[in-house]
Amino acid sequence: MAKPLVTDALWERIHPLLPPRPKPKRPDRPGRPPIEDRKALTGILFVLKTGINWEDLPVEMGCGSGMTCWRRLRDWAVAGVWAKLHEVLLAELEGAGQIDWSRAIIDSSFVRARGGGGATGPSPVDRRKKGSKHQVITDAHGVPLTATTTAANVPDVVPMVELVDAIPPVRGKPRRPRRRPRALFGDRGYDSDPHRRLLRRRGIRPRIARRKTSYGSGLGKYRWYVERTLSWLHSFGRLRVRKDRTPAIHQAFLRLACAIICLRLLCQRHFC
Repeated sequence: MAKPLVTDALWERIHPLLPPRPKPKRPDRPGRPPIEDRKALTGILFVLKTGINWEDLPVEMGCGSGMTCWRRLRDWAVAGVWAKLHEVLLAELEGAGQIDWSRAIIDSSFVRARGGGGATGPSPVDRRKKGSKHQVITDAHGVPLTATTTAANVPDVVPMVELVDAIPPVRGKPRRPRRRPRALFGDRGYDSDPHRRLLRRRGIRPRIARRKTSYGSGLGKYRWYVERTLSWLHSFGRLRVRKDRTPAIHQAFLRLACAIICLRLLCQRHFC
């Protein structure tokens, strides 16, 4: 039997975060009833996983039109639903002892952008075709702590500190929320002494490979976790090839995918 796209575990976490639907302006002429939020979320997840165009969303699914689902995705992103959902799941993982703050790992991956759009640029590794980068920070075992999208021609090191600061305060234990790992691991693309100093000011020990040095630093046995997480993210068709010209919509998909990965990790440990 086919698995539901919106599982009960996902719905019970996201439903309290959704903003209330606006009431009709004319009670005597309410018009067509709006699509239920759970059905709209089903359509959003279907587009995220398959990568199809909005207008190709099957009517038989009962999710309404692709534009209806697109509007819900946009409105919920403005309301901060996807960021809150990610924080809720991180707090559950923290409470279950599933986040390792001894080190964090940063890496990026290129995605082609069909049609261009904001936060895109000529790729230095794909014959200058337009694309973007997904910049991700995970914990020591690959739990996605934060992620963002930059243009493909932006050096990896440029958004590093901003991405570190974007790690949300993670609750879940009876102490102050935590958001700083003890160390940050990265490859040669993040080699920058000024950025190392900025990390140290935040109490983070930089473990970043240096350029023009021989290979064999030993960081690979730690960094493969973030590469696995990037692979998980790009298993979603909408993230593997970027089709959304608006950066906010693509970022909404990226945040939702991070939340789904956190939920999967949580359910693997039978905590959901």
